[in-house]
Amino acid sequence: MEINERIRDKEVRLIGADGQQMGVMSPRDALRLAQERDLDLVKVAPQAKPPVCKILDYGKYRFEMQKKEKEARKNQKVVELKEIRLSLNIDTNDFNTKVNQAVKFLQQGHKVKVSIRFRGREMAHTNLGIDVEKRFAEALEGKAVVDKQPKLEGRSMMMFLSPSPNK
Repeated sequence: MEINERIRDKEVRLIGADGQQMGVMSPRDALRLAQERDLDLVKVAPQAKPPVCKILDYGKYRFEMQKKEKEARKNQKVVELKEIRLSLNIDTNDFNTKVNQAVKFLQQGHKVKVSIRFRGREMAHTNLGIDVEKRFAEALEGKAVVDKQPKLEGRSMMMFLSPSPNK
């Protein structure tokens, strides 16, 4: 933030300490008005034409801004990416357990990465991996939306799911 003598524009639009418009003037005049009231001249909107400056107590202003940022961070929801690993020849009960685990992650609002690792000769049967992942997505129908379709990258196949928006 530019304050006091650091403001180098030809002219600025000044807003008083009480929020009242004081017009367009040179930064020197605006700074003089701010110093008469024992306050600071702070550029609050540098992108405007002419830039907008406000007369206020800079220390108090900074404190308020930090308080707002802290509050915004507290209200922010962090979405984690949870991974579920399947195998090419997964059994029915193991598959159902993985589906239940994915449902739990999705209900918590997390995204889920479903991956299959191909070992040795399994690389010749990547189409079976696509079938397993599509079956996994069908088992989560209504609870999850497929963000990224199954894709083979190297020796692993990945698919990304996110919680369905209709809750």
